[in-house]
Amino acid sequence: MIDALSGSGLVIVDKPSGMTSHDVVGRLRRIFATKRVGHAGTLDPMATGVLVLGIERGTRFLAHLVAATKAYEGTIRLGAATTTDDAEGEVISSVSAANLEEAAVAAGVAKLRGEIMQRPASVSAIKIDGKRAHQLVREGEHVEIPARPVTIHSFEILAQRQVGEFYDLDVRVNCSTGTYIRSLARDLGADLGVGGHLTALRRTEVGPFNLDDAVTLEELAESPRLSLTLDESLIRNFPVLAVTEEEGAALAMGKWLEPRGLEGVHAAVTPEGKAVALIKEQGKRLATVFVARPSTM
Repeated sequence: MIDALSGSGLVIVDKPSGMTSHDVVGRLRRIFATKRVGHAGTLDPMATGVLVLGIERGTRFLAHLVAATKAYEGTIRLGAATTTDDAEGEVISSVSAANLEEAAVAAGVAKLRGEIMQRPASVSAIKIDGKRAHQLVREGEHVEIPARPVTIHSFEILAQRQVGEFYDLDVRVNCSTGTYIRSLARDLGADLGVGGHLTALRRTEVGPFNLDDAVTLEELAESPRLSLTLDESLIRNFPVLAVTEEEGAALAMGKWLEPRGLEGVHAAVTPEGKAVALIKEQGKRLATVFVARPSTM
């Protein structure tokens, strides 16, 4: 019997530079011949790397996909600040970084590790009164987004070099979701008194997904395929609770089960390996929070 959900799941794309996340959605809609494509978390046009997209019913799963941590590699240029905190913006200040010392740079980086308050770039995708911040900036409005707490689990300097009057750092960052790497570049430059911006960025990890999972758009165009089926997606992202076929059938209808003493969200998986639903204990019920395989399909 053909599985009605065989075309549903996730595609992990290695996004090329120069494309917006929405551009990638449009490309996948053509490749997979469906309008039901969505992405989990934007990646700036300049950036490359891991972008998680849902196909068909996988788009419904994206709302439950919680990527607590992300990892990046990038290049920070010290000696100039820009309007966008990256290389795509206009330079608004320039101070020679030729005399920066490695110890001072290392101390500046150390200040940005751990739990910090960070102000997102004004051209971010954060919504303000229903509009994206970058849209308001394009319309000529002054945007100042309040600082918010983020966690920088690690901030490593991989290499550093003098480039004329600039000082370039190749860095690796592991951080909580919601962190802006270009804001780290801006704040490091400001702390050192020379200004800073991001000149390159590659996202290497999103939650449990990394570059080993990712495929290029060219590879997908030649051979359209899911990176993970919907079953594999639930199992990879959540702890598994084994359920019987009967319990699975009940969950598929949105019914609840007796509590099991679980903490957090689990993927309910039948003996056949079908991930029927995401479930969570709510009071005296083990209830569904997302039914991946509804009985109507």
